[in-house]
Amino acid sequence: MKTLRDVKVGETVTVVKLHGEGAVKRRIMDMGITKNTSIYVRKVAPLGDPIEVTVRDYELSIRKADASMVEVQ
Repeated sequence: MKTLRDVKVGETVTVVKLHGEGAVKRRIMDMGITKNTSIYVRKVAPLGDPIEVTVRDYELSIRKADASMVEVQ
């Protein structure tokens, strides 16, 4: 299983499934990360956290812990 956390800078991936429960899953969905959404990884912070991505034509910073709950292909 490949997650958003494993994606390299410059790659574009598609969301397959969201893992997690309740409020955490709802927060990820509220950010616009839903099934079949295309995500482009723009950059990663020097210490690796957070990850900056482009989702639905806007920039978003997501923590590695949250990124690991987003299954991609």
